[in-house]
Amino acid sequence: MPYTPILATLGYVLSPDGQQVLLIHRNARPDDPAFGKYNGLGGKLEPTEDVAAGMRREIREEAGLEAQELVLRGTLSWPGFGKNGEDWFGFIFLIPRWSGAPLQANAEGRLVWVPLAKLVGLELPMWPGDRHFLPLVFDADPRPFHGVMPYAGGQPVSWTFSR
Repeated sequence: MPYTPILATLGYVLSPDGQQVLLIHRNARPDDPAFGKYNGLGGKLEPTEDVAAGMRREIREEAGLEAQELVLRGTLSWPGFGKNGEDWFGFIFLIPRWSGAPLQANAEGRLVWVPLAKLVGLELPMWPGDRHFLPLVFDADPRPFHGVMPYAGGQPVSWTFSR
């Protein structure tokens, strides 16, 4: 059977000094599978857009910002991640340069600046698999990572990656 995942973007907007990350605290909808969790910004690609255009659109829609620079940090295959077991494939970006003023909230929840050390230290409620790949997003190795993290029952069951 062919692998036909939902294609998505996930971006981490950095503060101008690089010490904070803009996250969404998904606290607006109690029926949200990510309710209560902190996450980067992003979402599904539209059929007519490339991955960079999709990331820029999501940053604009979710945070009110115009991404001026995107740095691809990696790709992630999440078989079984979706609410109904759908497969997802994500392109993970850092957004070090942007313009505009971030929104305070959106339909998903409140936008908050979180110290990078707190995010990398995994001190926030997040998806259980985030602890595996977040250190790679923010490390000093310039090579992108490419990971596979199968999910079952809402939990990651394994994690592998290469550079």
